[in-house]
Amino acid sequence: MERRKFIQYAGLSLGMIALAQNKSLADILIQPKYQFKLLRNNVGIFTEQGGTIAWLSNSGGMAVVDTQFQNPAMNLIAELKKASEKPLQYLINTHHHGDHTGGNIAFKGFAEKVVGHVNCLVNHQKTAAAQKSEDKQLFADTVFQDQWQAKVGSEKIQATYFGAAHTNGDIIVHFENANIAHMGDLMFNRRYPFIDKSAGANIQSWTEVLEKAIAKYDNDTLFIFGHSLDPEKVTGTKADLRAMQNYLEKLLTFVKAELKSGKSKEEIMKADRIPGAEEYQGQGIERSLTAALQELSS
Repeated sequence: MERRKFIQYAGLSLGMIALAQNKSLADILIQPKYQFKLLRNNVGIFTEQGGTIAWLSNSGGMAVVDTQFQNPAMNLIAELKKASEKPLQYLINTHHHGDHTGGNIAFKGFAEKVVGHVNCLVNHQKTAAAQKSEDKQLFADTVFQDQWQAKVGSEKIQATYFGAAHTNGDIIVHFENANIAHMGDLMFNRRYPFIDKSAGANIQSWTEVLEKAIAKYDNDTLFIFGHSLDPEKVTGTKADLRAMQNYLEKLLTFVKAELKSGKSKEEIMKADRIPGAEEYQGQGIERSLTAALQELSS
């Protein structure tokens, strides 16, 4: 054997031996890239690619909130089937965006009902038609205007619509016994949000929606967020909802003041922070500024 190859093989063997001896490192390397995590009272989260998913699995059945994309959804389904042989009674969409509904199609024939706000269905169908992707979708077959509720085993699920915000079809899904509320994209935790004006988003109304959520749920409620600057911080408390509310309020205040001072759109768009809400960071501040300019100019 050539000396160079011998050294390579020897190094590889020594590395494998070291890896075998270091079980914790080996475990890390073979862990799946997704996270299937129990929070409390039979309710957990799934994260991989896209908006955070919530799942329920108890002795009476299962339910899922949001689906990310098709491949992550298939990983989620595999984990759910490992956890229970009970039926998946409800698939619930917090809103229509593809990183929350793109995996719906994987649940065809598995989920008994698909639930969403009436505006979520309209937006989902409209977007799919524009993209000519209707055959890749699973649309809601159960829609509501203000509130929907159901029971899965001992858990009561309540979905509530408080008004236009991130879109005009966002809902909050509350697992009442577990006291866990999935906020969908009503919550971008310390990360610049996407404000979808084309789907009826309204920043001022969004601040009011968050205020209603703060009033409705108690101080023990655990909130699930659609997205977070720190991918590990996709759950939190009312304090996080207030931080999001503050960001939206300060965004409108800042853009309004800039317009009043005579600044041009181009000058306003150069901002890299929102004064009074500097903890919000990441990419996409221009989306917030554009949406605020549109809302204040209309």
